[in-house]
Amino acid sequence: MSMKLQTVLKPLKGSYSIDDCQFLLQAIDIPMLTVEEKERQMQIGGQHYSAMISQEYPPSDQYLTLFFGLVDKYKQRLAAEVAGLAKQIFDKKGDTVTLVSLARAGTPIGVLLNRALKHYYNVDVSHYSISIIRDKGIDRAALSYLEKAGHAAESILFVDGWTAKGIITQELKAAIADWNNGSDYKVSDELCVISDIGGMADLVATVDDYTIPSGILNSTVSGLVSRTILRPEYQGFHQCVVYSHLAKHDLSNWFVDEVSALFSTTSPDESAQRDEVSNERHQKMKVYIDQLMVQYGVTDINRVKPGIAEATRVMLRRVPKLLVVKNRNSADVSHLLVLAKDKGIQVYQDGGMPFNAVAIVANVSE
Repeated sequence: MSMKLQTVLKPLKGSYSIDDCQFLLQAIDIPMLTVEEKERQMQIGGQHYSAMISQEYPPSDQYLTLFFGLVDKYKQRLAAEVAGLAKQIFDKKGDTVTLVSLARAGTPIGVLLNRALKHYYNVDVSHYSISIIRDKGIDRAALSYLEKAGHAAESILFVDGWTAKGIITQELKAAIADWNNGSDYKVSDELCVISDIGGMADLVATVDDYTIPSGILNSTVSGLVSRTILRPEYQGFHQCVVYSHLAKHDLSNWFVDEVSALFSTTSPDESAQRDEVSNERHQKMKVYIDQLMVQYGVTDINRVKPGIAEATRVMLRRVPKLLVVKNRNSADVSHLLVLAKDKGIQVYQDGGMPFNAVAIVANVSE
């Protein structure tokens, strides 16, 4: 039996201010695997993905140029969508809100919502970012921390950046049902996102698959924190690595400052709340993915990552097999084409796909 290491129940702030975000995670040092070795271990069943992590490196100048261009293009839209979501949250939750973002894609959006609720409605709002892991559930130590910290259960709202296939949304619903079944601190499983291309979230800003700029970088737009880790030898919060060596490349605060600076001249965009066709969108995605898996001989749905943000994640931190885009000439996929070229990955175009990009992870276990 492995010896349990320290119990850590003290928030981590990453590179954000405490007022913006507190990570209910513990920073650890573990060996870094190459992307290729991590992928191999995952596919042969050697280790669950949450037990491994890879090093991160500064993005190239070309890639950063694309990032800055996308921020410039979409920051006004994102500010309006965040403001619209803040209004939905205020209407539902009132003047006391505890935002619980799902680290780390949800973290920058949680920071922006935190600022928007304070700016527009003077809400008493707290923002924590916690871990949820596919097949492992939500960080129960983090939920216990929120209860002990005195946050009312009815004030809690979960936040993510986007939905795609809906795997994490389903994980969240199941984990919260399990938590509520054994606890008097009963929290809602409602999920708030910017882009609901999967038709799975409850509070929604848009159903468009567009390039949310925070979705195309890794830790340098998410408080220098890695994706979350769950190692059996640790107690307390789920774990992470803090990529301190990237501090001089960190754009986390710059990004949220760029967007939130627009709140004073931005009215909430309320045009794209959750609608009756969300289930239809989810079904269209499912049908397309099923066809794609047959076309390219993929037997594991976890190797198919639909939507711009998910495809970007594959290109940045997995071993991609191929990339399919709806329109090669769209600025929304320009960064994906750069990454594909850098990695020598073939790109196909399919004008009939129900979103703008999908990446397939290579089978490295063969």
